[in-house]
Amino acid sequence: MTGRVAYFIRSRSWIANPGSQQAFLNCPVFEAILEGSRGTGKTEALLMSFAMYVGRGFGRSWRGIIFRRSFTELSDLIEKSRRWFSEFFPQATYNQGKHEWRFKTGETLLLRYMGRPTDYWAYHGHEYPYMAFEELTAWPSDECFRRMFSCVRSSSKEVPRMVRATTNPSGVGHNWVKARYQLPLAPGHVVGPVIETDGEPQRVSVRGRLEENRILLGADPDYVDRIVAAASSESQRRAWRDGDWNIVDGGMFDDLWTPEFQIVPPVPPREIPKTWRLDRSFDWGQSRPFSVGWWAQSSGEPIEWGGRKIGEVRGDLIRIQEWYGWNGKPNEGLKMTPRNVARGIAEREKAWEVFGRVRGGPADGSIYNVDPRDPGASIAGDMAAEGVSWEKADKRAGSRKAGWAVIRQMLQEAIPGERGFREKPGLFISEVCRHWLRTMPSLPRDEKDPDDVDTDAEDHIADETRYRCRRPRVMEKPQTHLIY
Repeated sequence: MTGRVAYFIRSRSWIANPGSQQAFLNCPVFEAILEGSRGTGKTEALLMSFAMYVGRGFGRSWRGIIFRRSFTELSDLIEKSRRWFSEFFPQATYNQGKHEWRFKTGETLLLRYMGRPTDYWAYHGHEYPYMAFEELTAWPSDECFRRMFSCVRSSSKEVPRMVRATTNPSGVGHNWVKARYQLPLAPGHVVGPVIETDGEPQRVSVRGRLEENRILLGADPDYVDRIVAAASSESQRRAWRDGDWNIVDGGMFDDLWTPEFQIVPPVPPREIPKTWRLDRSFDWGQSRPFSVGWWAQSSGEPIEWGGRKIGEVRGDLIRIQEWYGWNGKPNEGLKMTPRNVARGIAEREKAWEVFGRVRGGPADGSIYNVDPRDPGASIAGDMAAEGVSWEKADKRAGSRKAGWAVIRQMLQEAIPGERGFREKPGLFISEVCRHWLRTMPSLPRDEKDPDDVDTDAEDHIADETRYRCRRPRVMEKPQTHLIY
């Protein structure tokens, strides 16, 4: 492998940047991602990671495929492949109709798009010892990515097998990519530790920095300034300029997310004052995750906990606990039955010593749908049989956008004003609600409808939060009781 990389380093027109590009091209691990700031030459490195094996004697056995999420996104990849391959392999031919490169020595590289998991069936049974995904965070989940692993194979024993990917931080898939590769890397590291996962091949991340690309910066010294100028927010600037994974960007709530105010210490449910309302909200899922959130709503009588005063404003809403029904993989559920989910809810409330006190708050109205095969049966009915009841969430026309607006308003109200105090109810999250903190701050907007969230994203907790925040928050006489 090293010898072939050296060939490209000696090329007059393309030089592998010292650092990330060289590390990526020489990486021996089956699955590797090249991530970081913009301008590091990730697309070129992806093309060269295939091209370095052309002419090595594998012939037709060396087949590759590079994916983008949509057809229109292929254009830059196609143009760069034409530039470099036409120079390095002048006898190679590109079929514009098939988006396919064929090399003189028999190798083939396909440039394709994959928009949804069912697109896999167009490739089922194919052999691609080289497979790559450009801008991996463009995919909302890892379904397309992982499903294609079954095609990474070859009937020739000598041919290497590999999966490669590139990306910048941000995008609809920011969370799952960050989790899969355990990003960010420790400061100063170009190559991350090899990640071992039961039942999956090894994987590793390689970090690229704009400063490595001396040719680009030498030819275009104003490029950095244009990145900063083009960014629509400070978070986007950090993603594009610095490759910072600890950002939330371009989403429904990132501009209002201020953790120092909105994250609170974990309060045990049994310590919530009796004058406060305790309830829960629910979004059903079986093959997809379900989400249960437990909420405490302040009566205006604040409590001191963990060195913080909580619930200072009457109506403050605090997410104190959660149960996210996933199998550890983004957007995949536990496939539990409604009765077992209800039993799990009851067991948790008993362990917290609040069973019987927690009210059944809003839930997705679909749980009330009757099974036509069993008239009278429903998810809500099965859960009620286990002592867990709900109320129907508001799902009238326009309720989704109205719900996001309420969440935004409550996040804003959680931040003290110029005079250092708040006047209206805010939304607060306990630090133990890790899945809320993982998914909500970076929840992306729908590109076609910026007033709504991208429904391809992992939005189950968001829906359940929306149901609860849309619930009427009227209270009276906090020293006596609450109106439910």
